[in-house]
Amino acid sequence: MIPHIKNSPGIQVDTFAVTAAKLKARRKQRRRLTDLLAYAVLIVIALIMLYPFYWTFITSIEPTGNIYEAKILPKSVGIRNYAEMWKGTTVPFWRLILNSVIICTLGVTLTVTLATLAAYPLAKMRFPGRDLIFYAILALMVLPNESGLIVNYITTIKLGLLQQTNPVIDAIRQYMAVVLPGLASIVGLFLLRQAYLTIPLELIEAARIDGGSELTIWRRIMLPLAAPTIAAFAILEFVAYWNSFLWARIMLPDKNMLPLSAGLLELSGTFSTNSRAVMAGAVITIIPILIVFAFGQKYFMKGLEGAVKG
Repeated sequence: MIPHIKNSPGIQVDTFAVTAAKLKARRKQRRRLTDLLAYAVLIVIALIMLYPFYWTFITSIEPTGNIYEAKILPKSVGIRNYAEMWKGTTVPFWRLILNSVIICTLGVTLTVTLATLAAYPLAKMRFPGRDLIFYAILALMVLPNESGLIVNYITTIKLGLLQQTNPVIDAIRQYMAVVLPGLASIVGLFLLRQAYLTIPLELIEAARIDGGSELTIWRRIMLPLAAPTIAAFAILEFVAYWNSFLWARIMLPDKNMLPLSAGLLELSGTFSTNSRAVMAGAVITIIPILIVFAFGQKYFMKGLEGAVKG
C-alpha cells in the first residue's frame, strides 16, 4: 500500500522558486545571445566603415606598391609620403593648414553668433507669424546645398568679394567668400531654439522686470543655460568648415587661399599624380576632427540630448 503524501506549502514554494530560477536563467541566456549577436553585427558594420580610413593610413606610410590592392598590413613603412606632402607642389602644405584654421575660426564664430541671436526671438518672443517663420525656415532643409550654388555665386560676385586690389584685403575677401554662404545655419537655428524652449520663462520675465534689455537677457541667461547645445553646434560647424571642398574650389581664384580639404588636390601636381602624398594629407586632415570630438564628446552628446528633449 502506497502512502499518501499531502502537498505542503513548503514544497509548493520550493517548486515555484526552482521554476522561476530556471525561467530567469533562460531569459538571461537568451539576452546574452541576443546581445552577442547584436555586438557581432555592430562590429562587422564598424569594420566595414573603418576600413577605408585604415586603408588610407597604411597607403600613406607605404613608400611603394599598388595603392589599389586591398590589404591588412603594409608591405613596408616609411615617412617619405609625409615629407613630400609637407613640401607640397603648387601650394605649400602649411599654407593650406593656415587657410583652414582662419576659415574655421571665422566661420564657427560668426555662424554660432548668428544662430544664437536668431533663435532667441523665435523661442522666447511673441509676435505675429513667429511659428510660421520658423516652419518656413525649416522647410528650406529639404533643398540640397547644391541648389544654392548659382545664387550664392552671383551674390558673392555682386558683393565684390573676388576683386583684386590689395593682397591683404583680397585675402580677407576670399576668406569671407568661403564663409559667407554658410553663416545662416538652419540646423543651428533649430537646435538652439529647442534648447531655448527648455529655459523657464519666469527667468526672462524676472530679468525684464529688473530692467534688463533683451541683449542682456540673451547674454547673461540664454547663453549660459544653452552652453552645451552651443558647444555641440560649434563642433558640427567646425567639422563642416574644416571639410570645405566644393564651394572653395569653385569660388577661390587664388590657389594659395584654398583650405586643406580643397587644397589636397594641389598635392598631385600639374603633370603627375602623387596619390600617396594625397593620402598622407588626408590622414593629417582627419586628425584635428578626431581631437575635437575626443575632447568635446561629452558636451556634444549633452547638447544634442538637451536639444532633442526641448
